[in-house]
Amino acid sequence: MLQFLGGLVYKRACSREFKSDVKMESRDKLLAYLTLSVGLIAIGFSAIFVRQAGVPGTVASFYRMAIPTVILAAPAIKRLRERKRSGPPLRWAVLGGFVFALDLSFWASGVVISGATIPTLLANTAPVWVGLGALLFFREELPRKFWFGLAIALLGTALVLGLESLRSMSLDLGALLGLLAGIFYAAYFLITQLGRKSLDVLSYFWVSGVSATVALFIFNLLLSQPMWGFTSKTYFNLLALGLISQGVGLLAINYVQGFLPATIVSTTLLGQPVVTALLAGPLLGEKLQPAQIVGGAAVLLGVYIVHRRRTGDR
Repeated sequence: MLQFLGGLVYKRACSREFKSDVKMESRDKLLAYLTLSVGLIAIGFSAIFVRQAGVPGTVASFYRMAIPTVILAAPAIKRLRERKRSGPPLRWAVLGGFVFALDLSFWASGVVISGATIPTLLANTAPVWVGLGALLFFREELPRKFWFGLAIALLGTALVLGLESLRSMSLDLGALLGLLAGIFYAAYFLITQLGRKSLDVLSYFWVSGVSATVALFIFNLLLSQPMWGFTSKTYFNLLALGLISQGVGLLAINYVQGFLPATIVSTTLLGQPVVTALLAGPLLGEKLQPAQIVGGAAVLLGVYIVHRRRTGDR
């Protein structure tokens, strides 16, 4: 499945003929939506695999990046040789990979500490931080509805973290790591926006993956984390994390972006924490408090409003 998707992305990168959403045949559109659904579910499982692996977050993140990076090496290197490009595009991909390594480290560590649901929810506040980053670094003007969505998202975040915890400053570490992950993912998104201007999907995906893998390996060495000698159950979950969540999930998302509008793709991905929450109940026995459910819904609503204003929807 991973090699199949890699081949599709490679063919799409080599071709300059893209189908518009209007001209797509019904069968192609159905396939695109099914692929998007598969990507959403695959990414939704990522927190479950991390939690069940039972290893430090930085270790799980290393395997998540290393496995698809190794598998996709051949088509990615072939594509890079065909382009024969270096310079700024590759440097942006390397930087993006390093920032993504920080994002994964914070998120996975949060999942290990506090469970699958809340860190994943707070990590998905990234569109909010992307908007603020665009304001600060790209000087983009933000409409009033952006600030309205930001206010709702922050209020929801306060409910998820717990108002009493905010007053006493005894915040849950895992939740805070999830929030930090969202900020670093936003930074990765902004860097990718620059790097993808002159580097195709597969090349950027692989170069940033190599950078993230190397960075995570160094992180684990510095933290003296165990890198192998795990049980078969742990290896199974790490393999599933790399193949399904990172490989199939992200490649499926990248693939459908050539067929569906970005507004549909990115808005659909807001359902990731919902998928994770639905899976965490029966698989991990995690339950949310009523205030956290309300707060989570507010976060998703706020992020949705922010996203619609960023993409120009009315």
